[in-house]
Amino acid sequence: MPISETTASTVLQVRGLEKSFKQRQVLKALDWSVPGGRVIGLLGRNGAGKTTLLRCLLGLSPIDGGTIELFGQPMIEPGGERMHRIGFVPQTFDLFPWMKVRAYLDFTAAFYERWDNALVDRLLSSWELDAKQKIGELSQGQRQKLAIVRAIAPDPDLLVLDEPVASLDPQARRAFMSELLTLMRVPGKTVIFSTHITADLERAEADIALLRDGCIQFTRPLAELRERMKRVVFHRVSGWPYPPVVAGALKTHVQGDQAVLLVEDPVMESLHALAARENAGLRIETPTLEDLFVELA
Repeated sequence: MPISETTASTVLQVRGLEKSFKQRQVLKALDWSVPGGRVIGLLGRNGAGKTTLLRCLLGLSPIDGGTIELFGQPMIEPGGERMHRIGFVPQTFDLFPWMKVRAYLDFTAAFYERWDNALVDRLLSSWELDAKQKIGELSQGQRQKLAIVRAIAPDPDLLVLDEPVASLDPQARRAFMSELLTLMRVPGKTVIFSTHITADLERAEADIALLRDGCIQFTRPLAELRERMKRVVFHRVSGWPYPPVVAGALKTHVQGDQAVLLVEDPVMESLHALAARENAGLRIETPTLEDLFVELA
């Protein structure tokens, strides 16, 4: 069930996206629509194709089929005025090791119309980045901070981040999330970021997009996932040869004397009736986002 698009224009529209590497198909007839003004957390297991998808969206990787529209225009390759409206943080940042931090940022600023020098100065100071140090001498975490500064300084309308905090310590990650939430307070800004740190998605109250089996399985607000997804636990001393059949069950398994089911929109009356018929106890839980990721990805 995709997010409603009635309250915001569509920033990104993907139809039938196909991408393969040699004999392995990574993206399979993928459809996705992203409205403006939202934070989208892209979740998926390692190898699911998250990095490939993000690079295809920005024209950084050629596609084998389908169409991508960004800001209403076909995305063929990076370039043009719309690139002034996009910020991108890759998983690793290894460019221009001979350049000093300030020289690199000044060089990059020349390509953007809305470059925010005051924001750059503030972040270099608060994130303890030495403007005179060569990029090649920075630690991986410092290079990641620099990549984030470079991505948000142009005041982008769309910010795309691929595991942006993987190399950051908890304090730096919290500072980054604070900047991200500040950015999102500006109307019309959209953020798409992949991460395995579900706590960051919860802090941002992000919409969750699940990439599995080469497709976006769903995109839903986090609050809706919390409301609609429940863990249903039946328990009885005699155990279970297999989990009971329940409408809306997305995943089931037997664990000791318990049958554990992840259920979408459970009907409580039916669950209690089933428990009575099976002479079983019943417990209803609200799973965390991390639990949902483990169960669904």
